[in-house]
This record gives sequence, structure tokens and C-alpha cells, in this order.
Amino acid sequence: MKKIDDLRKELHEHNHNYYMLDMPTISDYDFDIKLKKLIELENKYPEYFDANSPSQRVGGSITKIFDTVVHQFPMYSLNNSYSKKDLNDWQERILKKIPGKEKVEYLCELKFDGVSINLTYEKGSLVSAVTRGDGVEGDNVTENVKTINTIPLKLKGDFPEKFQIRGEIFIEKDDFDKMNSLRIKNGIEPYMNPRNTASGSLKLQDSKEVANRPLTCYLFQIVSENQLFDTQHMSLQKASEWGFNVSNTYRLCKNLDEVADYIKYWDNKKDDLKYEIDGIVVKVNDLDYQNELGFTSKFPRWSIAYKFKTDRVTTKLIGINYQVGRTGAVTPVANLKPVLLGGTFVKRASLHNEDQILKLDLHEGDYVSVEKGGEIIPKIVNVLKEKREIGSSPVKFSKTCPCNLKKNLVKIKDEANHYCLSFDECPYQIKGRIQHFISRKAMDISGLGGETIDLLYKNGLVSNYADLYNLKKKDLIPLERMAEKSAENILNALNLSKQIEFERVLFALGIRFVGQTVAKKIVKAFENIDNLMSADYESLMEVEEIGEKISKSILEFFSSIENKKIINRLQKIGLKFEVSQSDNISKTILSGYSFVISGKFKNLSRNEIATLIESNGGKTTSSVTSKTNYLLGGEDIGPSKLTRANELNVKIISIEEFLEMINI
Repeated sequence: MKKIDDLRKELHEHNHNYYMLDMPTISDYDFDIKLKKLIELENKYPEYFDANSPSQRVGGSITKIFDTVVHQFPMYSLNNSYSKKDLNDWQERILKKIPGKEKVEYLCELKFDGVSINLTYEKGSLVSAVTRGDGVEGDNVTENVKTINTIPLKLKGDFPEKFQIRGEIFIEKDDFDKMNSLRIKNGIEPYMNPRNTASGSLKLQDSKEVANRPLTCYLFQIVSENQLFDTQHMSLQKASEWGFNVSNTYRLCKNLDEVADYIKYWDNKKDDLKYEIDGIVVKVNDLDYQNELGFTSKFPRWSIAYKFKTDRVTTKLIGINYQVGRTGAVTPVANLKPVLLGGTFVKRASLHNEDQILKLDLHEGDYVSVEKGGEIIPKIVNVLKEKREIGSSPVKFSKTCPCNLKKNLVKIKDEANHYCLSFDECPYQIKGRIQHFISRKAMDISGLGGETIDLLYKNGLVSNYADLYNLKKKDLIPLERMAEKSAENILNALNLSKQIEFERVLFALGIRFVGQTVAKKIVKAFENIDNLMSADYESLMEVEEIGEKISKSILEFFSSIENKKIINRLQKIGLKFEVSQSDNISKTILSGYSFVISGKFKNLSRNEIATLIESNGGKTTSSVTSKTNYLLGGEDIGPSKLTRANELNVKIISIEEFLEMINI
């Protein structure tokens, strides 16, 4: 019905003018009348239902369980910096990765203190909204997000067919204060802080209740399978044109000096903002460079967060506990008199190692200053010696492991940490290795958590991760809070884990210094566990990104007879310890050749083309350089890549020519 369509278009436009542009062209009363009329028409003619109608802003759906969604593109966290030196070091790492470049441009943005969200749009309509979660998968909160007026349900302009955009949902300071004033007036306990309140609001079951929360959102990162723009700056300009709420506080900086000026300005002005920020995000502006720099296992190499100094509070040291990690490293943890810091009560703080305790000159019962380091981990930054009690004793680092085995701790040369060397007996290390093995990024065995592993160990059912595969339903049912269905789910998850690829199995083994990225490099180089176990120091050192420390750790791990026995058991159980035939680089027809892919392709995605190149022994990069052999171009090939290829006499080939090269 045309009347419904016209009303929807008009109300979408009014929403944009009011919430994005702050330039309303209609009174609130007139807007409400039009919205009421639209709802009446939609109720009368339900066949014209539209999931992204302005009427959906008022909420109404009930969500009992939020589905878990795997992100098509992982949502990485950012590495942190705290000084100009940190930024200089970061820039040096960048320039090493981009040959021939002496400087790069940066796009600086405020780091909003809210909840990260990933939005997917198809044909100009919002189709899903997913929280960051652990970066690999998050919760589908689409119906709740539709109630946020600063998130467009319909786009305008020359938007792509499908893309994702990321941003931060938060509550402004004044709105948060109003919420708490009303709660106090009604005798209800006030909320702790805006960020946690925003996060909790997204998980409310009734979207009508979400609609009553003063949530707002800024968008700042477009993500797509195909590169849509040349620069980050251009992407923000386009996002604004399409109707997204983009903060006008971003700035394009030609060098780190301009970045430092931007940081200094907002460090002084942050308290004047309507919302909370906790730092500045710095991104390499050129998207080709971003692609070339890529990611570590945790962070994008092309972006970094500069964190402002956090508030400090004073509290009293009650005592110290010692935590043992899966590698045997022992970390002292300070127990504190609870104190409010950054909207949460702090009870513990990391002391890192013995050197830190000595540097602080920490005494029993001291009053200490605490601040939050990094994202959430509190740390003691200094001791108030003027408040120290006369006769108090210095804190002495434990000589033995807290595992009650009376094992002396050892400080390894060139390392700050103390270690418990009782690798096969220390319960903390044993349980830590099993918990790492079952984690989502390793074997992903759902249903098993820290408490269950603790119970399995206490009951003598597991002493290493291979024992997990011997578990039977009769072993699990007697455990505390274990129902029959839960036991079945765990056994099914263990069985499914046998399909996990070799690189994740290798990561799951918990070899020191072998993270996800290193595991991939090792698997590519050695292809199966037998080759890896028989590798010598020299062959390990030849692998890309593997140095002396990692090589020695791998050799030490496989020199253990016990580790070899466990691997042998896992092989018999059926875990994958070799590259599968489908993953194996059996062809070398493209060996030594470097490709850059640009443009759109009809029957293959760019990721699929990249996989074909790599599976045939070739290499893909994102920028055309003198080392590039071929620019593989489709429709709408990037003009900058095309110009660069012509300048360097790089051969430009079509997808048909490429497929002919690999005999497809």
C-alpha cells in the first residue's frame, strides 16, 4: 500500500534528521501522530509487514534465548599504548611490514566506552545485529538494536548490496544520571556505570523495555568481503552519506606528531563530552596497507588504542595469593579491601612477579594506589609509605608452589617469573592445560568448564587432556549439578572435536609460546606431527615468524616422553595430526608467484580466489609492489592498484586467465 510506504519513508527521514543531524523538521507531537497512524495501518493490513518499519522502534518482541552467531569477520580487540614511545614503536613495526614506505597517514577516532556491535545490511536494510562476544562469536540482539534511534533501519544513497558496519552502543552521561535519579526516587538501587547498563540493556528479553532505555550508537568501521574504498577516511564519509551516525570528532593525521596533538586535545577535553571515552583509536588510513599489515592472533596490526590514564583509588592490602598457570608460571595476586574504581568494585590486583613487589617495596597491611591497566585488570601503581604501620614486615615472595606439594619455585634465567617445575604433578598446571585444550579457540568442547574439570580431576577421572576421551556417561552423571542431558552433550562435543583441524589441535596441546598464528605457520611448514616431532633446531628456525625462543620451547615439549605418550593416545583416539588432503598444498604450480586480487568476480569470492592461489603454492598480498607478479582483476578494479601495476609493469590478468594457469 502506497500510503504505508510513504509514511515509512517520511518517518525514516524524520528519524535521521532528529537523531543523526540534530536538525528536526517536525515537532515531536506531529511525529508521534504520524507514527500512530502508521501502526494503525500496519495492524489493519498485516500483509504489508516490514521488519524495518519505523514502528519497530517501539519494540514488542520477546527473546527468551539469544542465539549465538559466528562472526563472518572476527572482531579483534586492540593492542594498547600509553605513551608516544609506544606509538613510535608501533609505527616502526608498521613500516617494516610495508616496504618502501617512510611514513603513513592515520585516522584518529575517540574510543567510546560502550558495547561493541556488528550490524549487517542487505539491500539497504538492517538484517542482523550481533554483539562482539569473544570476538569469534556473539549474541544475536537484532530486535533489541532496532529500538535504538541512532541505528538506521533503512539506508539511503549508493550503498553496496551487502556489507557489515561496526560501532559502539552507549548511554550518555546525562541520560544515565536521569535513569539513576528516577531509580533512587523509586527506592531502587542505582546502576553502577553507563557501560555495564548499556551492555545489560542489550540482553533484556523484552524489546519494549529496551526501547525505554536511552541507548545511542556511533558507527565507525565498514567491513566487507570486497574492499569498497581506498581509505578509512573515505569509508566514514560514505557511511555518513548512507545515513549512519558517525561522530564528527575523527581526524585525518599526516604523521604521529599530529596524532599526538589529537590525543593531547581530547585528553584535556574528554570531560566536556556528553559520553564516556577511555582513549583514542589510531588506524592506518590506507585500506590497502591495512590489508597488507593484517592481524596477529589477537590484534589488527594496522590499529592501536591509546589509553588515557585511569582514575586511581587508595585501599588497603589484606594479603597475597599465588596463582599457577598451565605453564607453571606463578603470579602473585593482591587481595584488597573492596574499593569502587571506574564503576566496579575492585577486590584483587595483579602484582605480576617478585620484581614488581620489590620495586614497590610492598609491606604487609600497606595502603596502596590502584588503577585499571589495559582493559579491566587492576594493578597497584604505588605504595603510600606515609600511612605504613610501624614495624610492618616486607612482603616476601613465596618459596614454594601453592599446590601443597612443597615444591620449591625456580626463577628461570632472563625471565621475571618464578615457576613450579612439577609439570606432571602440580594440579594447577594439569587442570590449566586441560582447560586450555577444551577452550573455544582450541578443541571447542562445549559443556566442559573450569568447575567440571576441577570435579573430574578431584574424582580421579582425568590427569591429562587425553583422559577426556575415556569418559563415559556413568563417570559424568554422579558429578555435582550434572544431568543426563548435560553428560550426553559433553560426550557428543568430545566426539565432534575429532574433526578439528591439525593447526587447532597443535594449539590445543599448549606448547609454550605457540599461539594460534604460530601454530598455523608450523602446520604449513611441517604438515604432520611426525615431521614436527623429528624437526631439529635449524629447521624450526627456518619457519616464518619462529625464532629462538619458540624453537627451543617446541624442542623441549617434544623431548618429554610423557608428552609423546599423550600425543600417541590422541592419535589412536582419532584426533587430526596432519593436514587433510583438502588443505594440503599438493600443487606447486604457483610457487614463487605473488598475486594481488582486486575488483568483483561473478562466480568466486575474493577469499575463494585467495584460497586457490595459496593451495597451489602461491602468495597473496593486498598492495602492488615491485615483488608482485600478477594483478588479478575483476570488475571495478581499484584505480590505485591499476595505476601502480602499470607503473611497475606488473602483468594484469583476468579470472579466466588465472583459472587456466591452475588448469581449472
